[in-house]
Amino acid sequence: MHKHLIPLCLIALLLAAGCQSKTQSSESTGADSTSADSTTPPTTQASALDTTAIDYKLNDPTAYDGEVDGKKVGLYTLKDGNVTATISSFGARIVHLLVPDKTGKPTDIALGFASLADYQKAQESFFGPVVGRFGNRIAKGQFMLDGKSYQLALNNNGNTLHSGPTGFHNHAWDAKKINDKTVEMTYISKDGEGGFPGTVTTKVTFSLENNGLKFDYVATTDKATPYNPTSHGFFNLNGEGSGTINNHVLQINADRYSEVDKGLIPQGEPVSVAGTPFDFRKATTIGARVDEENEQLGFGGGYDHNWVLNKKDNKLTEACTVTGDKSGIAMTVLTTELALQFYGGNFFAGKDVGKYGRAIGKREGLALEAQHYPDSPNHPTYPNTILRPGQTYKQTTIYRFGK
Repeated sequence: MHKHLIPLCLIALLLAAGCQSKTQSSESTGADSTSADSTTPPTTQASALDTTAIDYKLNDPTAYDGEVDGKKVGLYTLKDGNVTATISSFGARIVHLLVPDKTGKPTDIALGFASLADYQKAQESFFGPVVGRFGNRIAKGQFMLDGKSYQLALNNNGNTLHSGPTGFHNHAWDAKKINDKTVEMTYISKDGEGGFPGTVTTKVTFSLENNGLKFDYVATTDKATPYNPTSHGFFNLNGEGSGTINNHVLQINADRYSEVDKGLIPQGEPVSVAGTPFDFRKATTIGARVDEENEQLGFGGGYDHNWVLNKKDNKLTEACTVTGDKSGIAMTVLTTELALQFYGGNFFAGKDVGKYGRAIGKREGLALEAQHYPDSPNHPTYPNTILRPGQTYKQTTIYRFGK
């Protein structure tokens, strides 16, 4: 009996040491993954270890089925040639957007999640939806309209961002599949929702055509209200989970941009981009100047600003082009809108895990939001964003792809 005692003790000691090592490793990883101030985002660390390429495929569509607002929501697949998109009726959001890279490999350039439940519990609420009824920020959530003061729900440093927690992104939209390339999404925002006046009916038609994803917006209201919707897709042109967007090449057709305060609220009239890190009139890598000493970059932690497009009407024109440095995929944004918000994913902290199992870290995705100016209801000189009874709001924006 005693002859087995020493080996058994040694085995117990080895097992204990192994458990202790695993516990320390787990605690260390957990600390990194929850630290928003880490200079090396968790996703970057994971990407360095996991060098395998992602096999981009559509996720199980039933994972996006469920009920929101007492209504059923689901996923709708569109296909045209080599381009495939899926749109969820939860927030009318882009979930997948597969386009061929320079070798012809299907690449999912839209950032998103693997299920409805993942969208509902995500730290970042704005992955892919149509946001409204007023996209971007309204200072202190306050505005005057026709002599009456309104207070909106606050959700961003004392301001209202994308209409607050009850905005379009958090609701079930009514969906109607038109054909293999087209789906219509409709949402009725009731009077007083989020603090806004009037009942607004919004219809967004998503269609794949001419190697692009097209959004056609139509809206009406029964009371005057601020209205400025936009699609808030997050993209990585090298594919979701492929790392930084700092090496993407960006060109924006804009001579001016909006300076902001610490709360990212526009201050006064737009100013010239000349001689600043905001000059993307010539194609430039996103990361070339993003870390320069600059007050405006400091306020946004990088790029999170409104560019005023070089146009004076609502004709469909090219706003910008961004190209993935690895994939060769180029995405051109065309829009009838007057401005474009470019956000470079500065606040991602690796807390949300994407569709393909990789955490989304700092500057691993970008948004290009066609819009009117932020905080327009509080700036009489900015282009009008008040929708009134009897008027019909219309907007067209296209994400067109090439190599």
